[in-house]
Amino acid sequence: MVHIREVKKSEEALLHNLMQFYIYEFSKYISKIKLESDCTYKPFDLSQYWEEETHHAYFICMEAEVIGFALIESDEKINTMIEFFVLASYQGKGFGKAAARNLFEAFDGYWNVSQIEKNQPAQDFWRNMIIDITNGEMEEVYCKGKYIQTFHTSTLS
Repeated sequence: MVHIREVKKSEEALLHNLMQFYIYEFSKYISKIKLESDCTYKPFDLSQYWEEETHHAYFICMEAEVIGFALIESDEKINTMIEFFVLASYQGKGFGKAAARNLFEAFDGYWNVSQIEKNQPAQDFWRNMIIDITNGEMEEVYCKGKYIQTFHTSTLS
């Protein structure tokens, strides 16, 4: 059973470790992403996820095993999927869809989910998944090199 759980501050190093796989996958689409001198990717600054009430970090879990993560920004107006990742061996099996739905249900209201233009697999995943769970009640725009889907949780089927 897939579920989400908040990442604790004490687990920040674990999240950084998992994010190395995400950054590696993303390097296919952004040529500027390079290894640092210690052969790791530059870590994200995650401080806002422990310091600001509007930022939330989650592990995506399959029973007790961590299989991905999500970073969310949420305020009174809109929820935004900042980053979302499921390990390759768990992709295409419905785990990402289940985790995303859990996240959408955890934060009521409007949502924005975006993908860079070059990341066709992410566009296909999000577009198809959101159309499916909202019965097509979503809008999509292209702006500044990104596709952005917007919907409201009241449309979740």
